[in-house]
Amino acid sequence: MTNVSVQLYSVRDKFTENADEVLGRLAAIGFTQVEPYGLAEHAATLAEGLKRHGLTAPTAHARLIGEDQRAIFGKAAECGVGVVIDPFVPAEKWQNKADIAATADALNAAAALAPEFGVRVGYHNHWWELESRIDGRSAFEGFAELLDPEIVLEVDAYWAAAGGENAPELLQRLGDRVYAIHVKDGGLATDASGQVPAGQGSVPVADVLTAAPKALRVVEFDNYDGDIYEGITASYQYLKGIEG
Repeated sequence: MTNVSVQLYSVRDKFTENADEVLGRLAAIGFTQVEPYGLAEHAATLAEGLKRHGLTAPTAHARLIGEDQRAIFGKAAECGVGVVIDPFVPAEKWQNKADIAATADALNAAAALAPEFGVRVGYHNHWWELESRIDGRSAFEGFAELLDPEIVLEVDAYWAAAGGENAPELLQRLGDRVYAIHVKDGGLATDASGQVPAGQGSVPVADVLTAAPKALRVVEFDNYDGDIYEGITASYQYLKGIEG
């Protein structure tokens, strides 16, 4: 499958212990793409390891706001990353219009710098951006309208649902702004407990995929009680079974 990736945060402990082994295991499952986390810290390892295992990283997570963006974008370019996604702005920053606008302004400034390095900027949600309602809609949707058109969204369908949103309908409203989706499933606990392979939980994964047909599918587990490679394989096989 050419439109499927996996977030390396899913295997963060194993990646810290032996990154090369992790990349090899993921390639053996069938992945040709991965999504790194903590890009700046792991760039040197990734630059070599991705090539060795025939992998690419079209997207990666890295905190951008308040960080050395030039250094981060430079590392992204070294690793062949096309979109650098800020993965986290805390819940207290999503409760009023002024804070939301400030976050949008900060990412817009990053997006103005990114083309110097041949990359783009994105943002990834948790549940609180959807749970916070301003003027009758989620803070996340109001935020999206303030972003430069070049900034893309990575919608985490699990967190969107955990925040009380209908994930497929959200994706349809956001349309082409959605560059990637995090494919995860479970009982929608906000402490990330009880996550299961795609198609086995409360997230309407098939409807999510249909609502964003062009988006990169990124398998992810925040936590998993079983063997993480078995969980990732089950999600990969689920995607392969319904999308080919």
